[in-house]
Amino acid sequence: MAMNDANGSRWRAQPDWRRLGPLAAGTLLVLLGAFCAWQTWLIADENAAAARVQQARDQAAQQLAQVVAAQHATVAKAASALDPTLLQGDRAALLAALHAQLPQALQLDVYSGNLDEVLHANFREFGYAKAAQLMGAQAEDGLPPMQSVSHGAGDRRLSLVLPLGPPQRAQAWLWVELPFAPVRQAFEAVSPAAGRLDLRQGDARSDMRILSNGSPGAEAEVEARAVPGSGFSVAAALPVAFIVLPRSWPLAALLALAGIGGGLYLLWWRLRRRDVVPAEPDIDIEEFQSSRQATRAAAPPARPAAAPPAPAARLTSTVAVDPVIFRAYDIRGVVGSTLTAEVARLLGQSIGTLMREQALTEIVVGRDGRLSGPELAGALADGLRAAGIDVIDLGAVPTPVVYFATYHYGTGCGVAVTGSHNPPDYNGFKIVVGGQTLSEDAIQDLYRRIAGNALEHGGEGGLRQVDVLPDYLERIVSDVQAERRLKVVVDCGNGIPGAVAPQVLSGIGCDVVPLYCEVDGTFPNHHPDPSDPHNLEDLILAVKQTGADLGVAFDGDGDRLGVVTKAGEIIYPDRLLMLFARDVLARQPGATIIYDVKCTGHLKGQVLAAGGSPLMWRTGHSLIKGKMRETGAELAGEMSGHFFFKERWYGFDDGIYAGARLMEILAGDLEERTPEEIFATLPKGVSTPELKIELAEGEHYRFMEKFRAQASFGDATLITIDGVRADWPDGWGLVRASNTTPVLVLRFDADNAAALERIQQAFRVQLRAVDPALKLPF
Repeated sequence: MAMNDANGSRWRAQPDWRRLGPLAAGTLLVLLGAFCAWQTWLIADENAAAARVQQARDQAAQQLAQVVAAQHATVAKAASALDPTLLQGDRAALLAALHAQLPQALQLDVYSGNLDEVLHANFREFGYAKAAQLMGAQAEDGLPPMQSVSHGAGDRRLSLVLPLGPPQRAQAWLWVELPFAPVRQAFEAVSPAAGRLDLRQGDARSDMRILSNGSPGAEAEVEARAVPGSGFSVAAALPVAFIVLPRSWPLAALLALAGIGGGLYLLWWRLRRRDVVPAEPDIDIEEFQSSRQATRAAAPPARPAAAPPAPAARLTSTVAVDPVIFRAYDIRGVVGSTLTAEVARLLGQSIGTLMREQALTEIVVGRDGRLSGPELAGALADGLRAAGIDVIDLGAVPTPVVYFATYHYGTGCGVAVTGSHNPPDYNGFKIVVGGQTLSEDAIQDLYRRIAGNALEHGGEGGLRQVDVLPDYLERIVSDVQAERRLKVVVDCGNGIPGAVAPQVLSGIGCDVVPLYCEVDGTFPNHHPDPSDPHNLEDLILAVKQTGADLGVAFDGDGDRLGVVTKAGEIIYPDRLLMLFARDVLARQPGATIIYDVKCTGHLKGQVLAAGGSPLMWRTGHSLIKGKMRETGAELAGEMSGHFFFKERWYGFDDGIYAGARLMEILAGDLEERTPEEIFATLPKGVSTPELKIELAEGEHYRFMEKFRAQASFGDATLITIDGVRADWPDGWGLVRASNTTPVLVLRFDADNAAALERIQQAFRVQLRAVDPALKLPF
């Protein structure tokens, strides 16, 4: 670059690129060559690594086959040692003899050779999985396969059916449960090398994982090895290798040699020419020196050098952030009051700071259809970017689509800016970081970071807009299909599901009649909350007027589902969960099914009857998802209408996907029953919807503390994991503090009206003992 001195003479001030260029190019080529050499090693090792993992898979399958054969032999030996006359004698004596021969058995029973008592049993009480195993044994040629059954979290057993008497014509069938420990020990004794081994229930195509051994980050392999003599298979998951070059090690090696060889030659050439004469100046050097001396003589005295600027002080926010908006499983407040754009920006910085600590760099952000959504989502993104996080802006989408995008784009992080089912002046944030939905202390930690000004700032995170809705639609439509066309009215209450739900249900094969599907953040027709029966009145009328098969409704952000029949009956979510559980357990026997404390008492028996493991848990979408991760549950649901499918889906709450799965079940009924006929198979008593008592902000929590301390319900069983639930043999009642709005939530369920009134009266007495002025809605 040419510049002028004080006298107007030109001189050259530029780097000597003839010397630096080859050095830089040579260094870059060496680095590229080294990278290619590393890729060569990875490519060469990939096949060997795959072979090691597959060898471990085959070894595990072989060892498990030996264990299964040994267990079969033990049971067969015990059966053959029986006195044949016992088969025609007293059943109690036969069971006693079997117990003596098989002291290790955890449970055993004997059934007739024609299995009449099984064929005519009530499968809900007898157990679907057990009945299927017994009846399947009649068709087996040789020893029936050994299966795995679950008796709750952590208690897994082996089950086996064996004929008693001549193998060609069994006089009786022995059903026995044995400890699972030998299978577990044999499986875990095999090293998976650098990959992972999965023990699955079912054939080689099954995805029901029982045990896992090795790296959780390994990529699953399609092919699995069946374990002979059992219903198990072993799948190998291959180690992940970061390979970007074509998977040809000779090509990668050639690129490595070319890069390293070319780079070293350039460096050697530059070193040989290090004494070459540099570039000539633009002016005569003596003239330039003379002019500079004259300039120095005429110049004023030099000023003292200025001190370097001090480091920028840490920014301190003067915005008051109300801690009340940081609730149990999300953040929610009144727009313009407790929730402003500046609060959203600080929240973005706080989330970004948490992500930086976990080495997470990218997040998806979406918003519902509320009028305040664009401003709050933009401010949130600004805060995230200030913390150095790259933001993927999804625009206006349902909350489940935000969750889907965290998987689809591999971020593991997302924020849905949504007020959910709250009034139009509310808004809030549902947050996922590192694959986990934040709740309770994790949400309070975000507030502590803001209050303590422990926030990252000065970052320059990127921002890009994407349209993920086509991918979400394709993912559902490619997996879920209605085998016969059902006519369904879809009521979105002017919430954001109106932009997606009709297309999803139409795409799986339904005839859709849209109702209030235009997105309008003022919710001009009715509030988008399907848990309130008043909000379903228009849907019930529309179903009757159009002659539809049924109607479905969604809340403001699309993560909850409501259902009504042609006759106007509301099918409450706990009964829907029974139907979903039957469907899932038909493919995943023994799976854990989670439900919240507001669900009917009939649900536990229905899950057990379908061969599942029921588990009651606290209300709250983030709390349910955390329990699902902990237990490996395949399905969960809440009375509020949240449904969480892990089987065939991702485990997050998605009202739209749940609606599609419901249509698949109803339309796929082999007897082609109407939806009403199918719903009639779900037991129901006399129950109330969710009843609410409004209190001042925070007062509902203080009320529950007093109620929990002094309430007394006699001989009822009390469950206090979330509020107070009192269970009697013929019904139950519940009162708990909502974590989204300042209300007490109550629900009652009983076998008959008399029992319901008795239970409600017991709660009236206890509630008014705490606060005589309390206005009760029942």
